[in-house]
Amino acid sequence: MGKYRWQIILAISLIILSIVVYFIHYYIFRDPHHIFIYLIGDIAFVFIEVLLVTLIIHRLLTEHEKSQMLKKLNMVIGAFYSEVGTDLMHSLSEFNQDFNKISKQLSNLGNWSDNMYITVSNQMKNQNFTIHPTPASLLNLKKYLVEKRKFLLRLLENQNLLEHETFTDLLWAVFHLTEELENRTNFNKLPESDISHIEGDIRRAYGLLIAEWLIYLRHLKDDYPYLFSLAVRTNPFNPRASVIVS
Repeated sequence: MGKYRWQIILAISLIILSIVVYFIHYYIFRDPHHIFIYLIGDIAFVFIEVLLVTLIIHRLLTEHEKSQMLKKLNMVIGAFYSEVGTDLMHSLSEFNQDFNKISKQLSNLGNWSDNMYITVSNQMKNQNFTIHPTPASLLNLKKYLVEKRKFLLRLLENQNLLEHETFTDLLWAVFHLTEELENRTNFNKLPESDISHIEGDIRRAYGLLIAEWLIYLRHLKDDYPYLFSLAVRTNPFNPRASVIVS
């Protein structure tokens, strides 16, 4: 009760003040008829006020706050792809036996519609990529991810990322892959079953990397066309991509 004490006191005080004002009105004008007309009218309008505030205004404010939060989160996502994500897509693409097929699909994404980004992003999440890494490439990947561990950990500490579940899934997939590789010392002596396990971890991280990257590009296309232009010119799936504007 102590927690809500000030609210209870405020509510009682407001009710008493309302009664006092109505009493003053009656004392001056001696007209209970108009008092009850306006009282009932005000009570009737309360239900409309509740509708406006809770269902319409509150929803608009919530949507606005969510939009602002997503813009801030997209800054974090942009930092991730600048620091780790784009290079990691390059590296994992070397393992992808179906890269030429994916390259054809993603090379001209600068001309896509908004719905196209969403559709292909959903496809990438469940794409069964054929992954075949070599022991040397796994060692290089391990070194790269271990170097980026602190950066990944700082991203995971960002509480706002809880608002973006799919990107959080991506971070966990990359971080899990890092741990799997870090705990292996000799990639030349791994049994087929273990290699298959690592390939599954790479496949998961790779699909999520592409999926979230496409959604991020859609955001850039709508809100930051100059950043979108740079992303298209450095598209890791377009062999002819060049940062030079021609």
